[in-house]
Amino acid sequence: MTMAFTAAPVRDGAAAEILLVAGILLAALTEAVAGTVLSLGRGAIMGDTHATPDEFAWLDIGYTTLKLIGFLAAPWLMTRISPRGVVAGSTLVMGLACGIAALTDRLDLLVALRAIQGFAGGTLLVGGQAILFLACTRSRQPVLQALFAMGAVVAPATIAPAFQGWLLDSQSWSWIFFSVVPLALAAAGLLLIADGPMPAATAPRPFDGVGFALVAVTLFCVTCVLSQGSRWDWFEEPCILWLTVTGAAALAVFLAQQASMKGRGLLDVSPFASDAFSFAFIVSFVAGAALFGSAFLIPSFALSVLAFTPTEAGLLLLPSGGLFIGSLLMAAFLIQVRRVPPFATVPFGILAIMAAMWMLSGSTAQSGAGDMMAMILLRGLGLGLLFLSITLIAFGSLDRRSLAAGIGLFNMGRQLGGLMGVAVLQTLIDHDVAANAAVLGANVTAGGALLIERLTTSAAALTAKGLEAAAAGRAATSLLGRSVTGQSTVIAFDTAFNAVALLFVIAAPVLIGIKIGLSRRRMARGALSPRRQ
Repeated sequence: MTMAFTAAPVRDGAAAEILLVAGILLAALTEAVAGTVLSLGRGAIMGDTHATPDEFAWLDIGYTTLKLIGFLAAPWLMTRISPRGVVAGSTLVMGLACGIAALTDRLDLLVALRAIQGFAGGTLLVGGQAILFLACTRSRQPVLQALFAMGAVVAPATIAPAFQGWLLDSQSWSWIFFSVVPLALAAAGLLLIADGPMPAATAPRPFDGVGFALVAVTLFCVTCVLSQGSRWDWFEEPCILWLTVTGAAALAVFLAQQASMKGRGLLDVSPFASDAFSFAFIVSFVAGAALFGSAFLIPSFALSVLAFTPTEAGLLLLPSGGLFIGSLLMAAFLIQVRRVPPFATVPFGILAIMAAMWMLSGSTAQSGAGDMMAMILLRGLGLGLLFLSITLIAFGSLDRRSLAAGIGLFNMGRQLGGLMGVAVLQTLIDHDVAANAAVLGANVTAGGALLIERLTTSAAALTAKGLEAAAAGRAATSLLGRSVTGQSTVIAFDTAFNAVALLFVIAAPVLIGIKIGLSRRRMARGALSPRRQ
């Protein structure tokens, strides 16, 4: 970035900081609620808008694409507008877009509003986190970043699904959007009355229109392919293939164009000069895949296999939010008070997530919330230990000029990792359900004693409830087919849980190798510096 930031004088240090942090936290909550509305409200919104799955997909594509663009555009906006103005303005835009979305069931308007919500969400997250670093001392960053993670990471992963499930069961999906409006107004009000960092009088960064267009095409194609590829069996569908080719070509042209701009383009790569940021950026992909992937798997398993209601599925993750918050604060205490290096908690976070996913892979169709709770709590513990540490590792060595760009890139890495993780898991489940059904069905031998006994028992039970004998026989066969499909789905989800655990088994040695490589690069730079002098 070409702009430096200085902290404005504060009228009352402690009070101003509390107001600032509270406003940023509420702003992050608006994105948490709006960003996850489709996870549980998909069926209700599709029914009210009379949308087909293909039409409904644009709601998700529009939001995610513009959120990724917002991550990259926020640093440029912060050279034109004060960071506090960026966050307050984005929060008000989010509230307005959600308020209008709550009043309409027109699909085309909802798609446009979701795109606006996505861009506002991306910019307010980057701006809010940057303000915390710019306005507050480095010594307090562990606690402040833990608080920010509660709104930006914990809320969408645990609190928002429970809140939305309750609203869906008791009211309607429009109330989810309505609930964002008071949060946005409160957040903007706190930000406007609190002191915050102000831009110094330096030249604003020029707008890179060509780069913006190229990256928009790239991110649109990436989002479409990753979010819809599983539904269309990936490259078997020509549209997915063409989107992949177009996205790859746009990315290549974008990178070449940015290189020719020599630091004056949309993409600010200066944060990658820091080895710590480079390492944390790579880890953010893996962490994003674990966070978004597990947040996708657990409610999906509860809804599709255990037949939970939206409220029950949302509440399933809520207790882990408490442990997530507790582990964030514990990590903040260890790092800020006990001076423990941030990297020290990363292995414990990885091991906790791996253990939780491996234990969840033993779930069955008879599992309940109580059976899964220990694993879900362990997952929350691991995520808290992992996310705060990689955040502090990523931004602890960045200067104030590169901070906003680094935050945008880091968030984009986490979001893309999450998209990739969910896409892989969805594909794995879809393929495994069909393969498992074929294997199980092949072992249901026609004329076998066990099969005849199962069908006879089921038919007798149905006949006792008033069905005719012929209808009872057909219903018994149908029930057997549903049982085979259900068991196939359980096995597929168990495989997916194992896949998340195996992700870290594969990624851990790779990350260690990357860390060693970056350390050697830093040592080589240090050895060359005296020679050049």
